[in-house]
Amino acid sequence: MIIEILKAILFGIVEGITEWLPVSSTGHMILLNELVSLNVSDDFYSMFEVVIQFGAILAVVILFWKKIWPFGKKDNEHPFEHMGKAGQWIKTDIFQLWFHILVSCVPAAIIGLLFDELFEELFYNYQTVATMLILFGIAFIVIENLHKGKKAKINSLVDISYTTALLIGLFQLIAAIFPGTSRSGATIVGALLIGVSRTVAAEYTFYLAIPVMFGASLLKMVGFVQKVNEGLEFTSGEAMILAVGMVVAFVVSLAVINFLMGYIKKHDFKVFGWYRIVLGIVVLLCGFVGFF
Repeated sequence: MIIEILKAILFGIVEGITEWLPVSSTGHMILLNELVSLNVSDDFYSMFEVVIQFGAILAVVILFWKKIWPFGKKDNEHPFEHMGKAGQWIKTDIFQLWFHILVSCVPAAIIGLLFDELFEELFYNYQTVATMLILFGIAFIVIENLHKGKKAKINSLVDISYTTALLIGLFQLIAAIFPGTSRSGATIVGALLIGVSRTVAAEYTFYLAIPVMFGASLLKMVGFVQKVNEGLEFTSGEAMILAVGMVVAFVVSLAVINFLMGYIKKHDFKVFGWYRIVLGIVVLLCGFVGFF
């Protein structure tokens, strides 16, 4: 049992790092699962993956709570004065941000609900993961080179329009279809292409993860609970593995998000592009020699 808990800690660390850096958590999880797989059923592992993702989501909620909670009088830039005291507690700028986020979620939500199982069957393999790692790695390098010395058109979250939000959502759709793309990688690449600054692109990506990952986690959890009710065994040891993995992913995510927001103020994303290319080549070589 101790070994499985140590594995859960390792999985939590990898999830916390790779979920927010644009390097594909899926690609890393596939490699890690091949190296040190948990001694659990496939149903439980599927559940474990989304639970540690939930821990990562909580880190975003905690870190950016003041920027995402749309109620409260303090620091309210746009109160509804005409509505009286109650209206002064509504932060319209944050509500507008959430409307934009929901627009960004629409493409992936519709396609994901309709074709999620089909996409998983067709594309959840090491060849697709490696290919998307390399392609988006190249995209990061090319885009950063093209934008070198140029000023971004969108330098604040309030400058993001519904059109911009939809375009970012379409890039997120690529990640929903092809594993290895990286949800954060796809949305950041899309945002950079249409003129969003690095810091705004990264921050918007964090916020966008909240409904996307929470929805995916909720669906998986409900499905797992149904299987437990139908007779699937769920032990106290497995509950411990879930708890440990989620807590570790949460703590590591706090550190990684703070690091990334500080890093991109002085650096570009090219280092992540090169890392993705190298990782993609490693995945291809591992598959070629029969590692997968």
